[in-house]
Amino acid sequence: QVQLVESGGGLVQAGDSLKLSCTASGRTFSSYAMGWFRQAPGKERVFVAAISGSGRTTYYSDSLKGRFNISRDNAKNIVYLQMNSLKPEDTAVYYCAAKATFITLEMSTLYDYWGQGTQVTVSS
Repeated sequence: QVQLVESGGGLVQAGDSLKLSCTASGRTFSSYAMGWFRQAPGKERVFVAAISGSGRTTYYSDSLKGRFNISRDNAKNIVYLQMNSLKPEDTAVYYCAAKATFITLEMSTLYDYWGQGTQVTVSS
């Protein structure tokens, strides 16, 4: 069982940066691939980025590659999402999720555990 808690969301202006954190419980954190998703009001949840259990391999949504960076610290059981040059269209609830394998990363239905989400609002 893995419990995930996101933090770091807030209200920022366009062009600002924000770093989200997702803290996991349990002693098997490094065995899970971790992903970030986001869901804007009235829209479906979409994939943002994922990272392998070791942290050596990352994968990004094509539309966000270059502005967002995912990383993890297995000693602290934390996965991060660094978001730069934020735009109003980045406004959403951001969720972290865990899955046992580093495949089919964009499919939210295949993740085993989810956090409760953290709100990110970008004003213009």
